[in-house]
Amino acid sequence: MIFNKKNLLALFLIIIGGLFLLEKIGLNFGHSIISFLIPFVILGIGYLGIKNGKFIGWPLLIIGCFMLLGKFAGILGILLAVGLILVGVHLLKKRSIE
Repeated sequence: MIFNKKNLLALFLIIIGGLFLLEKIGLNFGHSIISFLIPFVILGIGYLGIKNGKFIGWPLLIIGCFMLLGKFAGILGILLAVGLILVGVHLLKKRSIE
């Protein structure tokens, strides 16, 4: 199959439709992907709005950023905790050497 814009769009639509169908059937696999896909779509639309000089682009971009921040809050909390532990261990090692 030769990939061009129409084929890629068709494949994208088939995948998104399949994920929606999985969610309606009751499999949560589709829900988790869709919940991450929506903020990226809003970010993309906001970027296109900014690029084309439309006012609605900035609010959409900001809303998309806040939605992604909410989605990644758990991961950011874990990374913050690991970072604090690593800094604490580094400080203890540094003081025990002196």
